[in-house]
Amino acid sequence: MTSLSVGLPAHNEAANIGPMVDMVREKVGPLVDDLEIIVLDDGSSDGTGEVVRRLAEDDPRVRLIRHPVNQGYGAAVRDALWAATKELVFFTDSDRQFDIGEIDRFLPRIGEADLVIGYRYARSDPWHRRFFGNGWSWLVNLLFGYTARDVDCAFKLFRREILDAIEVRSGGAMFSAEFLVRAKAAGYRIVEEPVGHYPRVAGSQSGARPDVIFRAFRELFKMRWAMWTGR
Repeated sequence: MTSLSVGLPAHNEAANIGPMVDMVREKVGPLVDDLEIIVLDDGSSDGTGEVVRRLAEDDPRVRLIRHPVNQGYGAAVRDALWAATKELVFFTDSDRQFDIGEIDRFLPRIGEADLVIGYRYARSDPWHRRFFGNGWSWLVNLLFGYTARDVDCAFKLFRREILDAIEVRSGGAMFSAEFLVRAKAAGYRIVEEPVGHYPRVAGSQSGARPDVIFRAFRELFKMRWAMWTGR
């Protein structure tokens, strides 16, 4: 029996979240025996939470968790994942830039690893986001040894037990890097799988603010120093 929690962080995704939940139900539901869909509304101001609340009223598999104020992407992912109750946990973004049906290639591979993580083979983002994303993954791999080809790719499947075994302190843009580095350091096996990446069909991207980027770099080097010194 396969039980799966799907975590969907969302901030001002009222135009996307309904179709995204429908996509999870239609494409993932038939692949598992027990499905849970957790939407973390990260202080949205556009009615995202109300859309999810109505969906949850009609489908008990849908759960809504709300941050009263926006806490940032990392905190939204973290709180969605740690609320998961099923044996396997998966998360992706709510902006419909991934085809969640590609999880059908990830589920069989969980038998050979503890985490199956995606990498975007043709990232559909502006050049500057691709540039910074590639640079970030390169830096993480340089500092911690090879961890992932696409560290921040929001298409990750893993065993729920990992969340009980590691502590991830970052609630900011460093979340994915810390999660993967700590899982690898704890001895969990990671395999990678390519995924498609598509343009947004609704809503708009929000670029990271300079203070968010600075915080991510500060936390990255702080973690590297702590792991070197054993603190």
